[in-house]
Amino acid sequence: MAQYIGYFIVAIIIGYFCGCIQSGFFVGKLSGIDIRQYGSGNAGTTNVLRTLGAGKALITFLGDALKGFIPVLLVKFWIAPSLGMDQGTSQLLQLILGFGVVLGHDYPFFLKFKGGKGIATSGAVMMAFDWRIGLCCLLIFAVIVGITRYVSLGSCILSAGIVIEMIIFHPGQWDLVVMAILYAWFAIYRHRANIKRLISGTESKLGQKVEVKK
Repeated sequence: MAQYIGYFIVAIIIGYFCGCIQSGFFVGKLSGIDIRQYGSGNAGTTNVLRTLGAGKALITFLGDALKGFIPVLLVKFWIAPSLGMDQGTSQLLQLILGFGVVLGHDYPFFLKFKGGKGIATSGAVMMAFDWRIGLCCLLIFAVIVGITRYVSLGSCILSAGIVIEMIIFHPGQWDLVVMAILYAWFAIYRHRANIKRLISGTESKLGQKVEVKK
């Protein structure tokens, strides 16, 4: 494992720059606005949905998902095998790279570190890493949001569930569990303002629109 430390460092750096590709920001600019000046103030799918509608939100979601999904698949099926990594090391490298993507998405350097909240990206990373965990993420999110209409609540529960799913599907691989905890903690931390609004009853529900003034 120690001989791969350099690869882990390179992976998180490459992942970060992949994550800096801000789909929501570019979609907003093409629509004549800075999406971060509307709604919740972040560049994620939910804010694009509320501000610019479903079509542009779908483009944002696909962009944010693919930038996590594709790099992890490349590590899984090409880079790790070419380096002769065993399965456990490959899995750790995948999650480290993916976490770098989430960091870049949430804190893009070229936008003064003001990006999204990383849920679509995290879910896509998990789908590429282990489709069972990715499917659980999708189902949890769909059920919670379908019942409550709170995207933020679905995002937080989805994120916490990653830890449990990692323990279930990868028992004894505590390095992967630690990575899952990092993903979960980071996502919940990014939703701290939403959590306060959920508690106070002021959080916006799915379907509420934001007025756009150009």
